[in-house]
Amino acid sequence: MTHGQMLSGAASAGRSTRTRRGLRRELHRLRLSWVAGVGTASPVAAALVATAILSAYFILLPGVDLAVSQVFFDAERGFVAASDPALKALRKSSTWVMGLVLLGLILIAVRGGWTRRREARKALFLISGLALASGLVVNGLFKAGWGRARPIQIEAFGGEAEFTRAWAITDQCASNCSFVSGEASSAAWIVAAAAVMTPQPWRRILIPAAFVYAAALSFNRLLFGGHFLSDILLSWAITALVLCLLHRLMLHRPMATRRARRRRRARQGPAPAMG
Repeated sequence: MTHGQMLSGAASAGRSTRTRRGLRRELHRLRLSWVAGVGTASPVAAALVATAILSAYFILLPGVDLAVSQVFFDAERGFVAASDPALKALRKSSTWVMGLVLLGLILIAVRGGWTRRREARKALFLISGLALASGLVVNGLFKAGWGRARPIQIEAFGGEAEFTRAWAITDQCASNCSFVSGEASSAAWIVAAAAVMTPQPWRRILIPAAFVYAAALSFNRLLFGGHFLSDILLSWAITALVLCLLHRLMLHRPMATRRARRRRRARQGPAPAMG
């Protein structure tokens, strides 16, 4: 064997050793994350249970959607609230609020990359959550693929389409359909942004205010005949589930992994001195 071959073999062995060590480190991190896994009282479990309960309720009792929408429908004038100036202004305000919140998060993410990294991670989580929950899952998957007609489009409220229950995939709507509500998802995200980013002294004021505003935006769609009750409530639940999963991946899991690693090192004690 030549000298060059020996060096090449040694380099390959070194790379193989580093690869094995890297894989062991990643497996160890995954094990620590599993130890700090999702408990029955975790936000992920709560959001999953809420989604399952609401789904079962509206699947078993589809008439609830019709009954609730009927409250806001007039046989002669349709959904009267759709022409109310105050409610129309409320709906338009969401564009400005969403834009300002998103702009603030982008600035925090950019500036915090050098100064306040914890705040930057929170901002990145919320930006990613908006893109994933409201953008990809709600608008990209459900609204584009389920085909549920809106209340104003069905026969019971003066339209031509058939009513279909929640979770039923149908062809009664071609695009921008009713299941689930995109605006309700964005409203739920506003509450998440307030909960994650609001400093402690302001939490008692801003978080309830954000919730009231988001609820008003969401149920405004019900008054307009734009969505059924199930569209709104399930949108909140699905958005919460996606955000909770993403929060665990981007914020909770790294912290839990570091805490688990520190506890493990504390149990092992200091390394023995070399004699």
